[in-house]
Amino acid sequence: MPMQVFSLSDTIPQEFLGAITAIGNFDGLHRGHMALLEVARKRALDAGKPFAVLTFEPHPRRLFRPDDAPFRITPLDVKLNRLEIAKADVVFVLDFTWDAAHLSADDFINKILKQKLGLQEIVVGNDFHFGQNRSGSIETLEAAGLHCTTLGLVKDATHTVYSATRIRGLLQAGHIEEANALLGWPWEIQAKVCHGDKRGRELGYPTANMALGETIHPAYGIYAAKVQIEGEKEWRMAASNIGIRPMFEAKVALIESFLLDYEGDLYGKTLRVRPVKKIRDEAKFNSLEDLKIQMAKDCETARQILSAV
Repeated sequence: MPMQVFSLSDTIPQEFLGAITAIGNFDGLHRGHMALLEVARKRALDAGKPFAVLTFEPHPRRLFRPDDAPFRITPLDVKLNRLEIAKADVVFVLDFTWDAAHLSADDFINKILKQKLGLQEIVVGNDFHFGQNRSGSIETLEAAGLHCTTLGLVKDATHTVYSATRIRGLLQAGHIEEANALLGWPWEIQAKVCHGDKRGRELGYPTANMALGETIHPAYGIYAAKVQIEGEKEWRMAASNIGIRPMFEAKVALIESFLLDYEGDLYGKTLRVRPVKKIRDEAKFNSLEDLKIQMAKDCETARQILSAV
């Protein structure tokens, strides 16, 4: 059965009430998150109950610090993809508004966890806090009669904690391979193809243009990338430009992908783009001819990189 997704403004079906539920923002769904989710999944199997995830959208940081640059490793669509891979039966999405932010710890427990979701057991990190001013803790939950299974911080082979902050830093530095190693999966950007200024078509390299939206901006530059087109299973090779194109002085950063060995109309389709390796920084060229020569080199470099992975 496919994973089910419900807003907390929906009526939750009886079959999902009382599910064993992991709670968190889970931005990145990195190896540390996956370890916690696996604990929840096994608890659910043992109890003969559904395995659920309760998460918050938008990310609370967007509410509290609205002027921050985009920082999401996994905006909602990508997060849901990863939660389905983690074998969640159901995802509950709490609309994180100011009303939600101002819920006291007791109200969060009673109105959300107990009355809305009928929970008796949850799975959280051992530093979990919730409610207005983060006043609620594991002790608060257990005092309210909820059974809490907790997991401590998960560390890599160098004894460094897996964290979204660490992964964001690697992405912003263009270290895709290192970020993927911490994530445990190939990081991707997912969005619909939008109309651009047709510069690529004029240069002989028609690109699929996508807004980055809430997705964190990785280091600007040219990447060898793999692209999956909505409705297809295969991953195609591409050269992708992420940034503002200094040659044309774009005002808003985009990701623009030239799919190698592909012809077709992609407008309106959702693409999944997985940057594999950064080829070079963005640059401003003396002429369009120089740019075209460099683009040909970039495509050949991308092909070589992607043929080897």
